[in-house]
Amino acid sequence: MSGVQHRQVSEDDEGMRLDRWFSKHFPQLGFARLQKLIRNGEVKVDKAKVQTSTRLSEGQTVRIPPIDDPDTVRAFRVNQDDVRFLKDIILYEDDDLYVFNKPHGLAVQGGSGTLRHMDGLLKNLPNKQGEAPRLVHRLDRDTSGCLVVAKTAAAAKHFGSVFRSRSARKIYWAVVAGNPSPRQGEISCFLAKQQTTDGEQMVVVRNGAPGAVHSSSYYSTTDTASRRFAWVTLKPVTGRTHQLRVHMAQLGTPIIGDPRYFNIENWQEAPGLADGLHLHARRIALPLRNGKKIDISAPLPPHMRQSFEALGFDPDRFDAQNVDPEVGA
Repeated sequence: MSGVQHRQVSEDDEGMRLDRWFSKHFPQLGFARLQKLIRNGEVKVDKAKVQTSTRLSEGQTVRIPPIDDPDTVRAFRVNQDDVRFLKDIILYEDDDLYVFNKPHGLAVQGGSGTLRHMDGLLKNLPNKQGEAPRLVHRLDRDTSGCLVVAKTAAAAKHFGSVFRSRSARKIYWAVVAGNPSPRQGEISCFLAKQQTTDGEQMVVVRNGAPGAVHSSSYYSTTDTASRRFAWVTLKPVTGRTHQLRVHMAQLGTPIIGDPRYFNIENWQEAPGLADGLHLHARRIALPLRNGKKIDISAPLPPHMRQSFEALGFDPDRFDAQNVDPEVGA
């Protein structure tokens, strides 16, 4: 391949992120090299500068610079160790999708300094057409649990619509410092990204503030360990960055192990508590393309199992039925 190309976005690629589009059509182009091309303005959509996260629309034209130099092209080889790892964490699979039990600490997508992530690993499970599975929603690096991945472009389009329309029902478990008051309710506020010395984080802002987006979650106290800790079941209605973490901090009961939003002064850990963010995507229910529905649960990660045992919480005694079931998440 030589020279600049211009390619139109097809109907199958409607709504796809730009980095995923390149991964599909130019798998030989490494992510780091793509980022550099985008930063330099060599990749454009309809003659406009873009970001890796830019969503594409049918009919748009993507400018593709020459990408045949030795530093750009790399052949991808399936790593059998990564294949075994992915297969070991599959909770559900059919012709359209996987539901993985994403481990705590594994990023969903790449970024600065992130070499191992789900998006990269998924290239080891190509479909019959040789295409890598596609992410249709996200979890924070340190949040474990149910992660939905589409096997084909058609499935990605369907499940992307499911998440955008809030037809998927998502349930999270968290361990928080203190006891929520009241024991159950809704948290509704506006959030905006703010740059800090530790990077970007979300802050609560007034309606109308620059970058403000509305966020809403339901919560319910499932069990408590004296007044110091609580096991909380959470149901996000919207899907903002760090939403549940910010909401629980806003309630005055931050999620333990949260490096960004846990700032209770003079807080003392209990014996036996594990390190790490105690937030787990416990359960997801969503409609399939054939009209049927699935309801998948993910077992607790090791660090949360340890803390549950230390605090006397029994994960087999309760499940996620006690959060308002009528509201889509």
